[in-house]
Amino acid sequence: MIPTLFRRQKDRAPFLYPGAEIGALPGDRPRQPARVQLSVEGQAKAAVEVGRNRLAITAAMFAIAFCVIAGRLVDLMALNGGEAAARAAQAGPVAEAVVHRADIVDRNGVVLATNLPTAHLYADAQAVLDPDEAARRLLDVLPDLDYATTRKRLASGRRFIYLRRHLTPTQQDAVLRLGLPGLEFEPAERRVYPQGHLAAHVLGATDVDNRGIAGIERAFHDRLNADMRPVRLSLDVRVQHAVRDVLAEAVDRFSAIAGVGLVMDVKTGELLAMVSLPDYAPEAYGHAPADARFNRATLGVYEMGSTFKLLNTALGMEVGGFRPTDGFDATKPLRMAGFTINDYHAEARWLTVAEILVHSSNIGSAQMALKVGGPAQKAFLDRLGLLSPLSIELPEAGAPLYPEPWRPINTVTISYGHGVAVTPVHLANAIAPLVNGGEYRPATLLRQDPDAPPPGRRVLAPATAQAMRGLMRMVVTEGTGGKADVPGYLVGGKTGTAEKSGDGGYRRKALMPSFVAAFPMDNPRYVVLAMLDEPQGIKETHGFATAGWNAAPTVGAIIARVAPILGVRPRGPAPDPTTEVRLATAAGGGTGGRDRAPQ
Repeated sequence: MIPTLFRRQKDRAPFLYPGAEIGALPGDRPRQPARVQLSVEGQAKAAVEVGRNRLAITAAMFAIAFCVIAGRLVDLMALNGGEAAARAAQAGPVAEAVVHRADIVDRNGVVLATNLPTAHLYADAQAVLDPDEAARRLLDVLPDLDYATTRKRLASGRRFIYLRRHLTPTQQDAVLRLGLPGLEFEPAERRVYPQGHLAAHVLGATDVDNRGIAGIERAFHDRLNADMRPVRLSLDVRVQHAVRDVLAEAVDRFSAIAGVGLVMDVKTGELLAMVSLPDYAPEAYGHAPADARFNRATLGVYEMGSTFKLLNTALGMEVGGFRPTDGFDATKPLRMAGFTINDYHAEARWLTVAEILVHSSNIGSAQMALKVGGPAQKAFLDRLGLLSPLSIELPEAGAPLYPEPWRPINTVTISYGHGVAVTPVHLANAIAPLVNGGEYRPATLLRQDPDAPPPGRRVLAPATAQAMRGLMRMVVTEGTGGKADVPGYLVGGKTGTAEKSGDGGYRRKALMPSFVAAFPMDNPRYVVLAMLDEPQGIKETHGFATAGWNAAPTVGAIIARVAPILGVRPRGPAPDPTTEVRLATAAGGGTGGRDRAPQ
């Protein structure tokens, strides 16, 4: 190469020795500044070369990293997809992300349901070093775990498997202190019910993933998850507590299978209390017996017995034009379609409309209904919502049972509460117009604006409702509802004792007594209902198990407890019953004189 280096070309600059100047001969001594200039230029070139090398190395590293990532993605998405899917299926369903769920509160803001932060404990079994030791140590801090099951899960080789859901902060800290590899926590929230059993059938429950599965939790699931404003119910915790206490005592005292208790505001349709016993702890809904989960207040349909005579009497006055003093022949049993209709305590005489209700005469009620006619009876009950599915904010809502076709014998038996089966809320809802001036409003579990109550639908003339108030009061002061009276609160109502149906007919000793009442009758504001399922006669009731001996005093006890809570002040002495009869007669209107008893 040396000859090539010294070759001169016409168009090139002269070749220079290192450190030589232009025009210098090969033998001349180079100047010192030229050597310094060359040294600086060499360092610059070296620095540039180092920079280039570093950039090349960095680019190579990035290229390698991207290749690794791309290869891993291909491995996960294409090459290893089957194995990943199998592992996911083996591990089981993974819980949803934490759901922030709104509170449920009573009408006064008392919390009935809320969420608390918790953690789920899970394991990556492939990272567990010793399943036996890990299982033993876990049981030291979580003794409710089963050793065999826990050990099996830890040894399963699954990448994700739950060991325990909803740990408290104390439990989570105890597990952390174990320092066991392969154990991890998943943030979660748990639905809790601070009032326990108190409003179980209203609230319902959620599953482990906070999805509503019953009651308000189910009916308002989307709303509770989408809007953090509390759902405010019509219930009043104080009233609910009183009703549950009294009803539980009655169920226990009379050895009943079950019981129902309600308090409804007749001006708004709001249910201030709704109790169905037996009940359950909402947190343990899945472990509760089916009988306890069954909401007898809104889902169970029953023949309500002689409480229907209130509706039959209102039918007679509103549609038939009868007055409380008009009379019907109840001197002997009524025979119809091969059946004989008797009175439980027969008066065996002509009875006025008022007396038919006070003495709970089946014969008189049947004759009154026959006078009005089956079509009018059916239309009237339909107007009161008794032939339609219950309209309430719960998925557990029952539909009535009634005869089709509606024959004359059905008209007779329905007049005293047999042949149509409804829920207890149906009945309370139908009684409200009889005492609130004649307006029907559907029962609701949501709090209403006290300054703007929901509009009502007129189903009765105000005069008919006024007459019914007087007659209901007479049932308590003179008739079968005496044990429901509470001094100072002017209670009015009606007893009803139905026989439960069974194979081959009715079971005479399997009774469903109930009492529906309103108070205070001078300006009714609340309807109260109590029903017991197969109560037994006791010494204090002389062995009787009918409504006047058990359901009526239960309603009286409820009113005594809740009236002060609701701000209802006691009145003075109750009005004289004869005065009430005259008031009811004057307000009843109608044509008068039909089948009037001899004076």
